[in-house]
Amino acid sequence: MTDQLQTRPRRLVVYAVWDSRGGMEDFVPYALENLRPHAERIVVVVNGSLTEEGRAKVREVSDEVLVRANVGYDIWAHKHVIDHLGPELGDFDEVIFTNDTWFGPVRPFDALFDRMDGSSADFWGMTDHPREVPNPFTSNGVLPYHLQSYWIAVRQRMLRSDAWASYWRDLPAMPSYFDAVLSHEALFTEHFTGRGFTADVAFPSADYPTGHPALFNPDLLMRDGCPTLKRRPLFHWPPFLVRHAVIGRWLIAQAERYGYPVELILRNLARTVEPRVLNTNAALHNVLDGADIEPAPPKAPASALRIVALLHIFYPEMTNEMVDLVDNLPGDYDLVITTSDAERAAEISGIMSHRHARGRFEIRVLPSNDGRDQSAFLIGCRDILMSDDYDLVVKLHSKKTPQDGFNIGRHFRRQQFENLLASRGHVAQLLELFENEPGLGLVYPPMIHIGYPTMGRAWWANKEDFARYCDRLGIQVPLDEISPLAPYGSMYIARPEALRLLVQHEWSYADFGGVEAYRDGGLAHVLERMPSYAAGELGYHTRTVSTTEYLSISYTSMEFNFDHLSATVPGDAVDRIMLLKQAGYTGTGRVGDFVRMYFGLHPRVGRLLGWSVDWAIRGRSAVRRILSRRG
Repeated sequence: MTDQLQTRPRRLVVYAVWDSRGGMEDFVPYALENLRPHAERIVVVVNGSLTEEGRAKVREVSDEVLVRANVGYDIWAHKHVIDHLGPELGDFDEVIFTNDTWFGPVRPFDALFDRMDGSSADFWGMTDHPREVPNPFTSNGVLPYHLQSYWIAVRQRMLRSDAWASYWRDLPAMPSYFDAVLSHEALFTEHFTGRGFTADVAFPSADYPTGHPALFNPDLLMRDGCPTLKRRPLFHWPPFLVRHAVIGRWLIAQAERYGYPVELILRNLARTVEPRVLNTNAALHNVLDGADIEPAPPKAPASALRIVALLHIFYPEMTNEMVDLVDNLPGDYDLVITTSDAERAAEISGIMSHRHARGRFEIRVLPSNDGRDQSAFLIGCRDILMSDDYDLVVKLHSKKTPQDGFNIGRHFRRQQFENLLASRGHVAQLLELFENEPGLGLVYPPMIHIGYPTMGRAWWANKEDFARYCDRLGIQVPLDEISPLAPYGSMYIARPEALRLLVQHEWSYADFGGVEAYRDGGLAHVLERMPSYAAGELGYHTRTVSTTEYLSISYTSMEFNFDHLSATVPGDAVDRIMLLKQAGYTGTGRVGDFVRMYFGLHPRVGRLLGWSVDWAIRGRSAVRRILSRRG
């Protein structure tokens, strides 16, 4: 024990963890490593299961690791440690009960402990929540003033008291998140202050412009030295955060300015949050201005990245256009073109004979075009993607979409090609994203919505099979509710290792079911939606990108459409979405549709009349799940 620790209180840290995979996210050992100088002992208690790899991550930064059944949330995990240590708990001057619902330290712990060590309180919290009438969880009664339970420090006088022992002995079961809040978090502070114990708080809500600064003002908390950044402002339901103007991108940038390794944030969220929710909350969309860059000096590589461009060309007449695009890549790159038959290969070869290759060049004739660009990529180029020869892969295919009409097909092609590879300056800025973010797995254009009714329905008929293939491939990233975050059009730039779960599976052309199976619900359309989820499982996040010109076109169109869709629904985005969810599917506005929607909005009337209110229940349950998510 160091001299510094000897001058501090004897402090125990009890840190609760839950991980659906039985692992240990990397932000956890980072937090514990930084708590280590301030704690004589650290006990990690895991709800559920723990892999050997997960245990190894915290073995060096903790003194004991306990694993228990995943019941009762972190509250009963803390009770487990209290019961496990018994009277020994009272030997410590202070015990901190905390959990894995925060990133940190974003500011040093030293100043926090120096200040709170001077407090004479019997227990203290990092942040608090003011009294509310009515209780927002029950819509009646009172939500008492309370310290927020993700960090509560308890001192010896309270630890040795009968009141402490009886509280934990009589702790009720907590089958739901709301039970944990209403039966413990909201009552703990009042329970003990009512028995003569004194409470303090490091960052009182009274000092901030909202009653819940941990959610609504984390930027101000960090400014004032708070070492914890709650996860919730980065994964909560996006319309709710928009309502309160909580900007996750600014929070991450601020944490990075204070020196926190934000790749730990993005790695965790990529694995545990719906990709579209993360893309929205963290604003992981980059608008690239494509500014001209100075040419690289002769003999000096313009980029240290090893790049291969994989082009599936069904329409040979598009060869020059596609190769012109990838020629915007800096320095040398390897080029592999796949196509469906020898005749097309010969035509492509003739075109390429008039061009100067900047690296290795190869044309591959595939044994089948079933699955089109998906099979060409995952089967025809599997050897390339499984190798360690490249840092990045550029995936393009010749896209005409003639079945949708000339204008729509032309726009879709430009939306894909230009947002990825518009110019040398644009590509240089895009590649810089990969160079600056080791956890960036994929980059692709935003969801196509001009010419296509993708908004609100982009899963189409693919979600059920998507979930089934995720189970088969070991992908546990939660699925987005309405539309997946996906490279619609199936063109992107990626790290091959981020795609490893997709590529290592041995697909066959027969899996794609022939020409007739190339439709929604078919494997090719399922796989089109999968890259960001496969990458997220491995801890890689996705960014979408656009040119300034395309954002001008896309945003103004989307704003106008949303304005009109919102015109007849009252309230802000949260109110409108809640109303529409409760009403359910509008159908075609027939009498039966209106009757069903009425009973969806007034379920009590529906129940009295025996009417099914399944849509209303489903809508309310979905939002309730969103609002109750841990962290």
